[in-house]
Amino acid sequence: MSKIYTKGGDDGTTSLLSGKRVSKYHPRVEAYGNVDELSSNIGLLRGHNISEEIKQELQCIQQTLFDIMGLLACDQGKYVDKLNPVEDSSIQFLEKSIDKMTAKLPPLANFVLPGGIIEVGMAHVCRSICRRAERRVVEFADMEPVESNIIIFINRLSDYLFTLTRKIAQDAGYEQIKTK
Repeated sequence: MSKIYTKGGDDGTTSLLSGKRVSKYHPRVEAYGNVDELSSNIGLLRGHNISEEIKQELQCIQQTLFDIMGLLACDQGKYVDKLNPVEDSSIQFLEKSIDKMTAKLPPLANFVLPGGIIEVGMAHVCRSICRRAERRVVEFADMEPVESNIIIFINRLSDYLFTLTRKIAQDAGYEQIKTK
């Protein structure tokens, strides 16, 4: 691209991968837009004081989210063949990471209030954006077919992000505030 601006969206529409133009508030655009916001916030979390292992996990997650955005932006089957599907192994990656973190954490008897230190707060922001992205993707899936692994991955990711808040807090020696 020689120029970042195309002026194509000046009329309130955007192009899907097929070239078809839809409104910028179309449920498909809302779904992949929320996934984009989630990925951007995960990128912000990666820049904070967390372990290199977690940073690497988050980078892998962002790559899967990038693939999901492409799949959601694709409105015709012929383009799907050129995109990376969400494999079962991506879901298993999240589950193994959750299990590994959980094994090092004390049992959870209460919910916790988001925040405290910046890294924990940022992970909670990612978790809540993930929940919204999940709602938008599921809403869109009620209108058009969406690969089931996309929904499963995003659902599991919110569990991962919640567990991550606890792990980051533990690593930093910060005790999260429990709800009453």
